[in-house]
Amino acid sequence: MTAIRKQLSFYVAAAMLAALGQTAQAQDKTFTLAAPETLVSSGLLKYILPRFTLKTQTRITLTTPEAASDAQFGTSGIVAFEGLDTVWKFDAGDDPDAQRFADWLRSDVGRNTVDSYQVDGVALFTSEIKVEKVVVQITYDGDALRGEEVSLSHCGRCHVVSDKNRMNSIGSTPSFAVLRTLRDWEDRFQAFYVLNPHPAFTQIADVTEPFDAMRPSPIHAVEMTLDDLENIMAFVQGIAPADLGSPIQSLQD
Repeated sequence: MTAIRKQLSFYVAAAMLAALGQTAQAQDKTFTLAAPETLVSSGLLKYILPRFTLKTQTRITLTTPEAASDAQFGTSGIVAFEGLDTVWKFDAGDDPDAQRFADWLRSDVGRNTVDSYQVDGVALFTSEIKVEKVVVQITYDGDALRGEEVSLSHCGRCHVVSDKNRMNSIGSTPSFAVLRTLRDWEDRFQAFYVLNPHPAFTQIADVTEPFDAMRPSPIHAVEMTLDDLENIMAFVQGIAPADLGSPIQSLQD
């Protein structure tokens, strides 16, 4: 019985310690926040931090970026707001109270609080972050002249490649100029050999599998290399998209 009582006492003590630990963690509700002097001197933090504390009873102690801290405003973390020619990011680290502040910053209440801060009637910060789209222009370094030659030789059987073969193509196939009007023209040209009907008669060296002996090409095979394809891309990128006119409109429009 003595051993059993000792074991029970151990379990009770462990449970009490765990409960005390959870209570202490729940009552912590504080974290240190590092921020650059530029942001501190703007007055924004003195404006928004008390409002977060009032809402959550979480106390935040400001410190400098050089000091140890639980969280910080800097160059990493979530995008919090923009102002003073800077997009300010907030890194909450592993502190649960700092994580809660991060959530508050991007909530409607937090964003409205940031937006409402003014100095002499002028809003210095905004929670509306402007994201600039970067358009990358892809260029192909192949030989465009060689690309035209290969295109006329291999593709000109069916497609109008240029004015040089505009009378010798199949009318039901789109011209290169028409294909250039498509948003995905690059994908179509780069992978044309896997798009029907091309796989049945096209071979790209070191890329496509040889024709099945039981299913040979129905026409004289198109054989080219990846260098040929690069040259074709260089040629096609210089083709002006066809002018297809305005979209058809009904009488009801």
